[in-house]
Amino acid sequence: MTSSIAIPFWLYSLLVFIAVLWVLQHCLLPSARWFFRRRANRLIDEVNNKLALRIPSFKLTRREVLIDRLVYNERVIASVDEMARTEGVPREVLLERVQTYAREIVPAFNAILYFKAAYWLAKRLVHAVYRVRLGFADDKALEQLDDNSSVVFVMNHRSNMDYILATYLAAERTALSYAVGEWARLWPLQQLIRSMGGYFVRRDSGDALYRRVLEVYVQMSAEGGVPQAIFPEGKLSRDGALGQAKLGLLGYLVRGFDPSASRDIVFVPVGINYDRVLEDRTLLRANQRLPRRGRAYVSLKSFAFLGKNLWQALLGKRYRNGYACVNFGKPLSLKQWVAEQHGDETDKAKLAPLTDAAPLANALMHRIGEITPVLPVALVATVFTQHLNESLSEIALKSHVYTLLNQLDDAGYRAYIPRSDVDYAVSVGLRMFTLRHIVLENDDGELTVNTDELDLLNYYANSIRHLVKQSQTPTT
Repeated sequence: MTSSIAIPFWLYSLLVFIAVLWVLQHCLLPSARWFFRRRANRLIDEVNNKLALRIPSFKLTRREVLIDRLVYNERVIASVDEMARTEGVPREVLLERVQTYAREIVPAFNAILYFKAAYWLAKRLVHAVYRVRLGFADDKALEQLDDNSSVVFVMNHRSNMDYILATYLAAERTALSYAVGEWARLWPLQQLIRSMGGYFVRRDSGDALYRRVLEVYVQMSAEGGVPQAIFPEGKLSRDGALGQAKLGLLGYLVRGFDPSASRDIVFVPVGINYDRVLEDRTLLRANQRLPRRGRAYVSLKSFAFLGKNLWQALLGKRYRNGYACVNFGKPLSLKQWVAEQHGDETDKAKLAPLTDAAPLANALMHRIGEITPVLPVALVATVFTQHLNESLSEIALKSHVYTLLNQLDDAGYRAYIPRSDVDYAVSVGLRMFTLRHIVLENDDGELTVNTDELDLLNYYANSIRHLVKQSQTPTT
């Protein structure tokens, strides 16, 4: 019993490795999972007491369970059977594709990561880049929503910062779930987005089976009460103007909606605007269909931009990038909207599933446009586009801005005026343009537009062009 035996070192190492794995699997990992699960549950209970919209149980369900629900959903299985019959593809092959799509789409929400790390990071980042302001939000309306309703935030898409800005400002109201394009499927960004509740979509996919799986997941999320965020425009605005609605995710969400069902869908319009969109020149190049810059050029410009900002910060001359403002509008009940569309046929509407989402999409885009924040740069840009061939003094510029503000105010549109001081707001907007050489100032203090940067000037004027146009339309 006490005699020793000799074994090869490789075998000894293998036995030690197996023993360590056993201890990790049966002792340490269960304890660690219990510890973090306990912390997560405590955090969820804590934030649910503060949030206007509680975190639904669907969002907290294990990812593997959600994947199984999606793969074996009756609508997905019906599509698999149909394709197997019509295209002659083996059913097992189609189910493997469905499994791949489901794992690609379904997120893995982590409350600790979302409300601690992501919130902290988003807050630090947006405040480092912008002066962030919440224009207005109807929190009481959100708190009064029926618990048995699904809330969808619909917003205009100005910048990739929209995700971060909305996540930060909405974190005290709810935990949003975003659809993110394939550009973000990079390690470790992919894991981070998935842990924050985001799900990946293939833009313009022609695969009917993939579209069915995505549609079912979006509808499952809505049925589970998950607060979602959707950009109806489908992509970033290339010219700065509010775009037309597309029926991608929004169409999936409301297709077949039954007004007689117990769960309602409530849309919250969100208007976003910036004094400076970081990728404005890139978006303008895409709008003009110019070739994309190479990675070396983009990297060089990015490092130059970062270095310039650090140098200005050291000299105490950094002004960030102006203001970023978000407005949350009045919620719109889909049940109520469908009933209103049918007029006197309300009883019939309660029985008729929604088949055409285009009128709803247009109505939502109109509501988003109505609450688009009016910021200093947009005001100054609008005035200069109205006086392109003129030289303006700063006093004349302020006078024109005052006139424009009164015009917008009379039409019921709200402008964010920093410090409630119009003179200061004009100075802020003008400084953004002179620093970027979009507006030039001569020795006499006269201001003129740099014609080489006219597209950029129009880009910022376009952000409120629809409001200016509507404010000029006589009311009847």
